[in-house]
Amino acid sequence: MSVDLLLGLQWGDEGKGKIVDVLTAKYDIIARFQGGPNAGHTLVFNGRKHVLHTIPSGIFHEGKINLVGNGVVIDPVIFKNELDKLEEVGVDYKKSMLISRKAHLILPTHRIIDAVSEKSKGKKKIGSTLKGIGPTYMDKTGRNGIRVGDLESDNWLEKYRNLANKHQKMVNFYDVDLEYNLEELEKEFFAAVDVLKTLNFTDSEEYIFNAQKNNKSILAEGAQGSLLDIDFGTYPYVTSSNTTAAGACTGLGVAPNSIKDVYGIFKAYTTRVGSGPFPTELFDEDGETMGRIGKEFGATTGRSRRCGWLDLVALKYACQINGVTQLMMMKADVLSGFKTIKICTSYLYKGNEIEHFPYDINSENIEPIYKSFNGWEDDLTQKEDFNDLPKSLKEFISYIEKELNIPMSIVSVGPDRKQTIFV
Repeated sequence: MSVDLLLGLQWGDEGKGKIVDVLTAKYDIIARFQGGPNAGHTLVFNGRKHVLHTIPSGIFHEGKINLVGNGVVIDPVIFKNELDKLEEVGVDYKKSMLISRKAHLILPTHRIIDAVSEKSKGKKKIGSTLKGIGPTYMDKTGRNGIRVGDLESDNWLEKYRNLANKHQKMVNFYDVDLEYNLEELEKEFFAAVDVLKTLNFTDSEEYIFNAQKNNKSILAEGAQGSLLDIDFGTYPYVTSSNTTAAGACTGLGVAPNSIKDVYGIFKAYTTRVGSGPFPTELFDEDGETMGRIGKEFGATTGRSRRCGWLDLVALKYACQINGVTQLMMMKADVLSGFKTIKICTSYLYKGNEIEHFPYDINSENIEPIYKSFNGWEDDLTQKEDFNDLPKSLKEFISYIEKELNIPMSIVSVGPDRKQTIFV
C-alpha cells in the first residue's frame, strides 16, 4: 500500500501536529521521518494542550502504531520527559510505539558542542535551538554516531565514552566560557537511556515494507518546514536534516514510487523563529497583531516568532520541490479583523521582477510585491462548514488554489482538533 506524506511548507510551526492528530483515524501507522526535539508539535483536544517533540503526533489514538524512524535523532532525556507526560494522561505508549534501531542518539556532549558553537558565532549565530541536533547529524554523516541499536550491544558504554571524550576535546577548542556539569548531565542521560531500553526497537525499513505489503495505511510525519531544509532552505539558516518529501524516503526507507498524497501545510500568513532572511516580515502594527492573536511563540524554544504576510513565491517553491497534492491552510482565524490582507506574488530582485525563489533572499536583494485582498470580520472559530466561511476568505483561498494549481482540502479555524473544516 502507498504512503501518504505530511510536511510543512514554510519555516516550520505551521501546525503539522494538529493535522496529523486529525488525520490519524484514517491511518494504521504514523511515522516520524526526520528532525528531533527541535520540533514542537502542539495538539489541543478536550480543553488540554499537549506538546510533542520527538514522538509521532498519532500517539493519543488507541490502536495506532507510532514509529520513530531512522532519520530522527533522539535525546533520551527529552524523550523520557515526553513519555512521563503521556503516562499522566493514561497513554499506553509501550503498546503503540516503535523506535528504529538506526535512529541516532543525542548525547549530553552534543548539546554542549551546540551551545559553545552557537555562542562563538556572536552576532552571526544561526538561531540554533541548542538541542544538539546539528552536532548529532554531523556525527551521523561523519560516521561517528551512536544509534539506538547500539544500546543492545555489550560494548555500548565503551562507544559512548570514546565519543564523549572526543567531544570534550572539541569543546575545549572553542574559546568560549560556558558553565556545565557533565557528570550531572550524564547521570540524567543514563537514567533516561534505561527507560528507552524498555521500549520496542525495530528494523524500521523492514517493518514499513511488510506493513505496505499487508495493506497497512501509513502517514509519514515531517518536522520543521521546507524552507529549513538543509539543501533547499535558506542556508545557512536551516536545520540539519531534509525536511522535504525526499527526507521521508531516506528517513523511513520507503521507495519514492510508494508515496501517494503529499499534504502541504501552511499558515494563512508567514512566521519564522530565530535568524535568517524573511522577505515579507512585518515590523508594524499588523505584524504585532498577528503575533499576539496567533500566540506566535515557539513550542520548543518559547521564542517569539517573527510575523509577515503570506509569501506565495516561497509557497510555490515549496510545493514544487515536494510534489504537493493537497493544501492545508492553518490559522485563518488569526486574520479575522484585518481590513486588508496581502499576499506576496513576486519579488523585485536586484531590480528585476521575478516569480521564482532565488538563491539569495537577503533583504538588500529582495523587495516583496503584494496583491491586496478584502479582509473579513467574522469570528471563524465556531465555523464548521466551508460554505459558512466569509466570501472574502473563500476568494483568498480560491486565489491560492489557482496560483498553485493545487486543491485546498483543509482550513483550520482554531487550535482544537474540532476546529477543522474539510473543504
